[in-house]
Amino acid sequence: MFRFDIEYYPLYLILGSTLFSLMGDSTTSAMRSILDSSSLIKKIKIKKVLFPIEKVLFQLVNFCISLIAIAAVMIFFQVVPTFNFIFLPLLLIYIVLFSAGIGMLLSALAVFFRDIIHLWSVVVTAWTYATPIFYPISILPDWMATIMNFNPMYHFITYFRQIALWGQTPGIQENLICLGLGVVFFLIGLAVFKKFEKKFILYV
Repeated sequence: MFRFDIEYYPLYLILGSTLFSLMGDSTTSAMRSILDSSSLIKKIKIKKVLFPIEKVLFQLVNFCISLIAIAAVMIFFQVVPTFNFIFLPLLLIYIVLFSAGIGMLLSALAVFFRDIIHLWSVVVTAWTYATPIFYPISILPDWMATIMNFNPMYHFITYFRQIALWGQTPGIQENLICLGLGVVFFLIGLAVFKKFEKKFILYV
């Protein structure tokens, strides 16, 4: 529907979808990490926070492999990467912090409220459509575009498109927003996880 309005639409789409999948897959797998490791948790003493973080890092490896597909699309459309691509490691740090925070939060809550596992898939699906992955933000009315600023994934995906598609250098404001989102959600998730982790063994 929108490919004629967006230059290099397939690249626009794959950049948004792969980064969103990194978050979605990371948080979904991290959410089940404590429940899936219940037998191990009951047998040995181990830092439980390692389980959700390991899931997020595993999905990061998968994302790095998906960069091959992104490179193929860039070659096909003859989009030459600029020096701005050096900001990719920074973006990955931001998104990993963000995903790990949500993952730790969900993994702790899922131990006590199993329905969260099913509800989260609905949230991720709705979040997908609420994020300009396959459509441009320019089609939205002003009030919706304003609300989009409160969508963390909008900022991460825009950052990715800046460095990989539009050849733009992310400014200090963009970096501070993405870093702030990553750190705040990581600290919230860690705080909730630490608060409840001693009770995990009673419910897993």
